[in-house]
Amino acid sequence: MRYSEFWDLVDEVFGRQVGRSLAHDQVLGALGDRTSVQALGEGTEPRQVWRALCDAMDVPEHARWGSDQRRPARRG
Repeated sequence: MRYSEFWDLVDEVFGRQVGRSLAHDQVLGALGDRTSVQALGEGTEPRQVWRALCDAMDVPEHARWGSDQRRPARRG
C-alpha cells in the first residue's frame, strides 16, 4: 500500500474531515501509542497503520477497503 492509497482509504471509509481528524488525533495502542500520522512519519508501513486504525474504530473487514479496485487479493 502506498501513502496515497492510505489517504484515499481514510477519505473514502471515514469521510475526509473525520478521517483526517482521526489520523492526526487518535492515539493507537497497536502503533505504540502513536497517531497514524506519527507512525507514518516514523516509517511504519501504511498497510499496518491502516489495519490498526480500522481495528481501533471497529471497521468491519468488508468495509475496510472501500471500492473493490483497492481490495487486497485473497490468499489461497
